[in-house]
Amino acid sequence: MKLKRTAALLLSGWILIATLSPPLAAQTEPAPAPVVTQSPEQLQQLVAPIALYPDELVAQVLAAATYPTEIVEADRWLQQHSNLKGHELADAVDKLSWDPSVKALTQFPSVLGNMDKNLSWTSSLGEAYVNEPQQVMDAVQVMRRRAQDSGNLKSTPQQKVKTEGQTIVIEPAEPDVVYVPAYDPWLVYGEVLPAWPGWYAYPGLYVAGDGFGFGIGFPIGFYGGFGWGWHHWGFDWGHRTMVFNHNTYISHSRTFVNRNTVINRNTFNNRNTFNNHNTFNNRNAFTNHSTFENHAGRSAFGGFNHGGVTMDHSFRGQSSFGGGFHGGGFHSGGGFHGGGGGFHGGGGRR
Repeated sequence: MKLKRTAALLLSGWILIATLSPPLAAQTEPAPAPVVTQSPEQLQQLVAPIALYPDELVAQVLAAATYPTEIVEADRWLQQHSNLKGHELADAVDKLSWDPSVKALTQFPSVLGNMDKNLSWTSSLGEAYVNEPQQVMDAVQVMRRRAQDSGNLKSTPQQKVKTEGQTIVIEPAEPDVVYVPAYDPWLVYGEVLPAWPGWYAYPGLYVAGDGFGFGIGFPIGFYGGFGWGWHHWGFDWGHRTMVFNHNTYISHSRTFVNRNTVINRNTFNNRNTFNNHNTFNNRNAFTNHSTFENHAGRSAFGGFNHGGVTMDHSFRGQSSFGGGFHGGGFHSGGGFHGGGGGFHGGGGRR
């Protein structure tokens, strides 16, 4: 009888402890990552390379930057299919599974190549847009005002620059040809900006000094019949939202989620991107360097201070580091207005 009473007391004690104690899972569950935001100056540095692009192109770049792996894949794909032109190229791209923004950038191979070459910057831009879209768009407007004040942003035969209240809108001067401006993003805004670490000045998009000009023009008519083409993109500047097909664009990328927290559930196994194409097998860039680990709330991939250096060392081999300019287009660009070194438009080389 005494043994039964002792057993009953022990059982009651265990039940009481289990009731009062928090679940083990709750005790061991990691705390959520702290919310880390970029300063206005950091966001301005991030958007400086693209702030003077036409609105639709800025929208495509911001959206595509949230898919850095697809950017790499698309740039390599274009290099491998350099024989495709016009409608044939558009048809082939349409069949691929990339995000519409990445497909849209195949219209601008030099822009796509620049994002691949400067992948640290691309990733950081995408991360910032996912976490702070309105602040990123504010930064674009700030940089446009700076360029305008410095005399480097005005209407030309290649582009129209309009001021609507406090908003500066940039659009192509011709409906079917888009000229991508060429400039030094760290000098064109008047006050010198700190260059992104490891920044590579991509041929066709860069001019030495504080000048501003245009290279080749990219015809966009071939892509007009596809739902991801040029005229499907834009901004509602009043509400600071990006527009795609008349609706607010929402990125479904699994790379950047939960405010600066990067998931690790086979992020790069999607569609076997890196296994089928051997794109990132070189030096196990995403494994050895812990590229997407979060350190103090900021990932090494998207870090403001050291991201460029990280990617410069991680993405060699089959990456386009050391590759040539593979822009395209059929229209020569205009001249430069402003100081600095020269730049000559012309046909692209692959």
